[in-house]
Amino acid sequence: MREKAPGDEAGRAAAARMALGEVRAGMKLGLGSGRTAEQFVRFLGEKVKAGLDVAGVPTSERTAALAAEVGVPLTDLDAMPHLDLTVDGADEVGPGFRLVKGGGGALLREKIVAAASDRMLVVVDETKVVATLGAFPLPIEVVPFGLGATRAAIVRSAAGLGLNGDLKLRKSGEAAYLTDGGHFILDASFGRIPDPDALARALDAIPGVVEHGLFIGLAKSVIVGRGGTADWLAP
Repeated sequence: MREKAPGDEAGRAAAARMALGEVRAGMKLGLGSGRTAEQFVRFLGEKVKAGLDVAGVPTSERTAALAAEVGVPLTDLDAMPHLDLTVDGADEVGPGFRLVKGGGGALLREKIVAAASDRMLVVVDETKVVATLGAFPLPIEVVPFGLGATRAAIVRSAAGLGLNGDLKLRKSGEAAYLTDGGHFILDASFGRIPDPDALARALDAIPGVVEHGLFIGLAKSVIVGRGGTADWLAP
């Protein structure tokens, strides 16, 4: 997993607690990944212990372990293919609630769960809100087979959009980092991404790309924490 800036711990907690106010008894929830989403899971566990009846689908093995630890009942999308609400974090939130996600390596499952939900609610601290996406390297999940060809195709497609920068294979120690699905991640340092929609379409067309960290049209609302307070972000 990538190292992240410290951010605003109090802001993350405030955003997560505010998101808890959107949860109702009987809801089927997607449980996201990252520090703010994990804080939400901890708060949700307190409510479950107090009698709240919900079920959750985790977006990562790490989230699954945390949810089990705090007592949140878990299921999966095979048993519960339609979700009411997903609460997840983001590495960057740009205009129109376009997101960069995947710093923790769970982008594929995160996108599947978000797409299965009526609503995706994003919780972040204010350091994650940006005017233009791209300061955080874009995670691109790829199959190990044909890595060199896939990397070259990504470089060509990005160059066609005026984007250049290093593509680094994410590592875990000396070995390549493996996602929960057994794939590699290339972290693309393109810098500013003025047209994330076009880049998303270009990456979607590359066979070796399993998924990418551009989440477009999925987030319905965003809560931003600042210090010990939180508020809704305007689109």
